[in-house]
Amino acid sequence: MRLKSVTPLFNGRFAGLCRRAKNVCARIGKDRSGISITELALCLPPFLFLGMYGIEVMNLASANLQVSQLALSVADNASRLGQTDNSSVTPTVTETDVDSVMFGAMKQGEGIDFEQNGRIILSSLEYDNYTRRQYIHWQRCRGDLDRESAYGNDTDKSGLTGDRLYGMGVGTNKITANPGSAVMYAEVFYKYEGIFGDMFVKNRDIVQEAAFLIRDDRNLSPGVSGTNVNNLCS
Repeated sequence: MRLKSVTPLFNGRFAGLCRRAKNVCARIGKDRSGISITELALCLPPFLFLGMYGIEVMNLASANLQVSQLALSVADNASRLGQTDNSSVTPTVTETDVDSVMFGAMKQGEGIDFEQNGRIILSSLEYDNYTRRQYIHWQRCRGDLDRESAYGNDTDKSGLTGDRLYGMGVGTNKITANPGSAVMYAEVFYKYEGIFGDMFVKNRDIVQEAAFLIRDDRNLSPGVSGTNVNNLCS
């Protein structure tokens, strides 16, 4: 008798709880007061991720463009050295001339801290009439990054010493110098570090190269005259 009297009471309370829960769920389903905050909480993480990724890619593209412009400027300015010399004697390139080109490049790269994170290698690619070989007559460097030229140097890997140099440049169509002329070849290296570390883009070397023929008559025999230790490669 006691069990039978408790069961209807329990069933009634349970049914009441179910009705109240149903009513609460219905009210929550119709409630729109917090929908904007909920949508923001759901959408913000992926949009934030995409925004950070876009910033990183844009920064990498900008750094790559600046390094490319730096290589073009160095090779172009080096090709013009001696062009304003009004003397009747064919001008030579001096260490002061090369230093002015390098100094300008460092100023140009200040926005990306190039001097601390980059290196410029400027080579004078020439033709040796005696051996009929391409060779690096002189080479100058600037920047704190420790990198070497992909083609050689002006000492034990010049093309006259070490392996034969068939030209400079990527691919099969190498850039070569004509007899009596020279090519100013610039290799620019820059160590890129991402804004957000390596979350989106791994740290990497940005490498750009550029070449220009010298623009005027130049006395190539002495190489670079004068003294200046600022741009030595070793």
